[in-house]
Amino acid sequence: MTDDPVTVGVLSLHTSRETKAILNAVEALGHRGVWLREENLGVSIEDGEATLEPDVDVVANRLLLSNTEQPCELLGIATTLARLRPTLNEPRHVLTAFHKFATAAALSNAGVPVPDAYLALNADRMNDARDRFGDEAVYKTAIGTHGGGTWKIGRDEEVNPVVGERYAFLQDLIERDSDAHADLRIYVVNGEVVAAMRRYAPENDWRTNVALGGAVEGIDDLPEEVRDIAAESAEVVGLDYAGVDVVEGDDGWFVLEVNPTAGFKGLFEATGVSPAPDIARLAIEEAGGAVDDETVAALRSNLDTSTPRGMPRRAVEASEPGRVVGYTEEVLVSGTSGTERIVSKSDTGASRTSIDTKLAAKIGAGPIKSMTRVKSGSVKSGKSRPVVDIVVGVGGDRHTVAASLEDRSHMDYPLLLGRDILKHYQVDVTRRFEDEAAIDQDEEEEESSE
Repeated sequence: MTDDPVTVGVLSLHTSRETKAILNAVEALGHRGVWLREENLGVSIEDGEATLEPDVDVVANRLLLSNTEQPCELLGIATTLARLRPTLNEPRHVLTAFHKFATAAALSNAGVPVPDAYLALNADRMNDARDRFGDEAVYKTAIGTHGGGTWKIGRDEEVNPVVGERYAFLQDLIERDSDAHADLRIYVVNGEVVAAMRRYAPENDWRTNVALGGAVEGIDDLPEEVRDIAAESAEVVGLDYAGVDVVEGDDGWFVLEVNPTAGFKGLFEATGVSPAPDIARLAIEEAGGAVDDETVAALRSNLDTSTPRGMPRRAVEASEPGRVVGYTEEVLVSGTSGTERIVSKSDTGASRTSIDTKLAAKIGAGPIKSMTRVKSGSVKSGKSRPVVDIVVGVGGDRHTVAASLEDRSHMDYPLLLGRDILKHYQVDVTRRFEDEAAIDQDEEEEESSE
């Protein structure tokens, strides 16, 4: 150990509270934090020597892979850095963690209890295995986040092995109380449980993700058995820090997921404990730096998400507007049994995305999870419409939303993008997909005539 300050790089290409909190904790512990992102990251190979820019002593990997179109590209970047510097949450272990079925296979092989599951690359094989899972089963994409790409399906519903471009699998539904579905999120750092909370599914849903509106409460008396299961799960998968999701069934406790980039805003709200200083300490000590234990303990009660000093200047000055979508946009829309490439319309006045009934039936959207009331000029109190889960791919991003179901056969576009998706983008009303497609066609015709 050295008393000299070390430099901790946090690798994260998206702006998150968690990354800010970790960097601020590094600074509060007397060391230097640097946010590694598009604005400042570079690797040079010259005369047989590889150099990392900016220079750091250790890397804390927080790359978000689950909702990107090509996660292998980001894994390659993280692997490059891991070849040059000690890295927490090494990319090879993150690969296991962010693929849910790979996680389940690793845990099962190590004797950690997980729900029964089945993955097949053929639709007939998958549907032939459906009866194994009872009247209701979980059907989920192997890669997904925030509850995205997860459905509860009935015995007679046929499924595909692929949703969009993601493989999917069947899993036992673990429930003890169907009226109030709940699970535990346990945050583990360096083999120790830092904090734990119970998550409750929101009304008219069964998924407990905080991003979907689930309620949370802190847990002070976490059973020792569950504590050991969570710590062992992180160790088996190979993660230095992780959010471990555990659910109690009639036959005991089962691990659902091990999340390498778990958020902890909800965890802090529920428990008053931030994992950021523990992650910062682990990184500092990995680089050979010294840390004061009392300062770490004091920092746990403060989630500092202010702009860190180690954020690149251009990133600080930018407003992070997100990418641009047009008034109309070509998207991929997926359900449990199919995917269609269609042209959608953007409507910032609509709070919720809506899908045509025929398109919904074609892709297997659903099942209907609730009813929503929408405003109507002809009906003062509004109209009630069913709500179904769909996955919408915009560019390289995937969004799972609860879309309202309506007959749009008399309209030009079968899918209307509402603010639940558009909040991630800037909308350019002068840009239309049809115009761009026409330009591309003209260019192709010019090339073919040369």
